[in-house]
Amino acid sequence: MSFLRRRSAATPTGPDFDVLAMDPGDWPGDLGAGLLPAPDGSCQGVFLRYDLFGGRGPAMIIGNLPEGSPARELAEGQVPFEVAQLLAALGNDEPVHVVGTEDVPVMHEDNLLIVRRLKCSESRISCTQFDRSDGVLVTIASWDRPITDDLYQLLKPLPAEMFQAG
Repeated sequence: MSFLRRRSAATPTGPDFDVLAMDPGDWPGDLGAGLLPAPDGSCQGVFLRYDLFGGRGPAMIIGNLPEGSPARELAEGQVPFEVAQLLAALGNDEPVHVVGTEDVPVMHEDNLLIVRRLKCSESRISCTQFDRSDGVLVTIASWDRPITDDLYQLLKPLPAEMFQAG
């Protein structure tokens, strides 16, 4: 994923937070992962791209952005970074914006999540967001597949070692 490549020689060491996503073994498609590095090499986010379409574009992107990540700073109506990357990966260059939000309570294991559903001007996009207890913002962007409450039961922390630079 070219948007995650570094411009300097330094490589990030990986996230200092748990990445909430689906275990790659639980997903039938291809998984791609990348780090969003800051100029100092710290991790400003982790993005997982799940591809069910056999290389014809991702079905879903899940982002984890810690507090202070510049990718969290959005203008009014601007789509989240994950939605923009999903559209770019699909080759869709039509302008898309957020037209509304709705807060919905969802149970995840023993925790109550307040999930923010974002309605986009492109109706084939489903997008939800929620804050983790450690301040990390999780965004799920899906193409042509609604995000149901069942999806949240598949989310779990992935080991940080999966994201270490080798």
